[in-house]
Amino acid sequence: MEQQTRLMGNATNVLMKRCTHVITCIFAHRQMIFSISGGLFLLLGYLLERGELSSPAAVMYLLSFAIGGYYKAKEGLLDLLYERKLNVEILMLLAAVGAASIGYWNEGAVLIFIFSLSGALETYTMQKSEKDLSALMELAPDEAHLLDDNGSVRTVPVDDVAVGNRVLIRPGERIPVDGIVLYGKTTVDESTLTGEALPVLKEKNNNVFNGTINGKGSMTVEVTKRNADSLFQKMIRLVQQAKSQQPPTQLLIEKLEGPYVVAVLSIVGLMLIVPYFLLGWDFETAFYRAMVLLVVASPCAVVASVMPALLAAISTGARNGILLKGGVFLERLSEADAIAFDKTGTITCGKPEVTAAFVEKKDDNQQIFSVVAAIERQSNHPLANALVRYISNVEGITMAEVESIEDVTGYGVTAKVAGVRWAIGSNALMRQLRCETPVASSWLVQEQKWRAAGNTVVFVAKEKKIVAGFAIKDQVRADVRQTLAELRALGIQTVMITGDHEETAASIAGEAGIDEWISESLPEEKVLEVDKLKEKYQSVVMVGDGVNDAPALAKADIGIAMGSGTDVAIDTADVVLMKSELDKIRLALSLSKRMNRIVKQNLVFSIAVICLLIAANLSQNLSLPLGVIGHEGSTILVILNGLRLLKA
Repeated sequence: MEQQTRLMGNATNVLMKRCTHVITCIFAHRQMIFSISGGLFLLLGYLLERGELSSPAAVMYLLSFAIGGYYKAKEGLLDLLYERKLNVEILMLLAAVGAASIGYWNEGAVLIFIFSLSGALETYTMQKSEKDLSALMELAPDEAHLLDDNGSVRTVPVDDVAVGNRVLIRPGERIPVDGIVLYGKTTVDESTLTGEALPVLKEKNNNVFNGTINGKGSMTVEVTKRNADSLFQKMIRLVQQAKSQQPPTQLLIEKLEGPYVVAVLSIVGLMLIVPYFLLGWDFETAFYRAMVLLVVASPCAVVASVMPALLAAISTGARNGILLKGGVFLERLSEADAIAFDKTGTITCGKPEVTAAFVEKKDDNQQIFSVVAAIERQSNHPLANALVRYISNVEGITMAEVESIEDVTGYGVTAKVAGVRWAIGSNALMRQLRCETPVASSWLVQEQKWRAAGNTVVFVAKEKKIVAGFAIKDQVRADVRQTLAELRALGIQTVMITGDHEETAASIAGEAGIDEWISESLPEEKVLEVDKLKEKYQSVVMVGDGVNDAPALAKADIGIAMGSGTDVAIDTADVVLMKSELDKIRLALSLSKRMNRIVKQNLVFSIAVICLLIAANLSQNLSLPLGVIGHEGSTILVILNGLRLLKA
């Protein structure tokens, strides 16, 4: 019975969503329906006029004016009344009414019809670019199956699920939370987040994400984030934010639109007076030419040159796992002269492993390993996790009891165990604490070999005397070398900023194909290094994934965060690579370059058309219908040109 009720509830939710979608589609296309209806009344008026039925024809033309021009008139008048702003809609309305006032009903109705049709098409393209966001929002689950302490299951809204709760994920269901797997083994389709079609195996201690689809197995998940803080909801907010923020070019156009409209109205006023009094034109001809000027001088195509292209580019980026927080970042991305990369989790995979260990006195192995594991298991740093994994595979190790611990950000950690002071961290930490270095030649040779092979060396000191060391290496991402080569081909300098020793940094840089590197850089120093790069290059992009990268991401001209990185990095960055693949940077650069190129094409074309139509009107070789077709046709063409960015 409970199962039946649950199924009926799910069916009702699906039906409600579909009904809502249908209603939304009808409302979204209402502007197009009004435009087409206005066109039908225009056609009827034309046929009645041809049949010499002038009065019924005038009624049809009036209906064409009222219905076809409703949306544009409403938009123009609201801007005028509430924002005190003149826009292109006002120009079109004045031109149509002016044409009708001197008997050109047909031309005025044609103007209203084509203008309303181009507006409806522009609205349609905007809605088309919103399609990816709407699809994402529909994928967000509304409910979760909460497991109570007594083992019972109850279905609750996802917003009521708290961090630490346990949620049951059944086969085929969409995962409603971000969490970690406690029990179960299954595969999950994460394409909504990463774009990767292949399912990912999930078992105990693996992370799962809201909005992804469970396979054939079931699992119990411990919630690690509230619904509002989940990666999926964050992705939706990022796309919404990007679509609402306008790039500088669009802001400049909108800033100039009002003064431009005033200038056009002033010139039209002169057009009514000068030709009549000085050039010998009759008033009707002068008035007609003034109305044509109102149409052809309107900057509709100029205004539509940016936003359709921007929204199409943002949608394409979102489909391919590139989230941009605003049009300004997409516009500026193509200006990048240098891209700085963090090492761990960016150039490398972010899953370092211990490759070797060296203990000064072999008899101390058990004690040192026990202390290191006990201290490092309290940290979530990738190097600490690597040490814990390595030591957990050593037989006979029991965890020591840590009395106190202190994190030394960017260096390592100090702790007290059984009354003894221990320090685990970099060579810089050992120098800072003035720890004694073993003088055994075997130790020095071993350390040099590790660094030369690209390992990060972590030292262990007991009472300010170094007693052991670990070589830890993170594998370079498979796609890094090719991506960096492609960036160099675009004339972009690549830089790696890392806290590693010089020899390790040089080895990783050589393996990845980095142009230059900056070693032994602490988190606060990364900001200074980005500042230095900005002095050297005009535009600098920073790519990172960790908490310690956030200040540098904010300092750079454009900050790019890996989707697998920390919340702080994602929140600080301007661009997020959801799939954490560096080759997406090349796609983002390509989108930026293409968008800027298309916007320039649109602006040059639309301004050229306006100039050509104005010249034709002044020479009295342009009728109002032809002016409307040329003007609105150019608007439609720039919109369609912008939509080319919907293809990756």
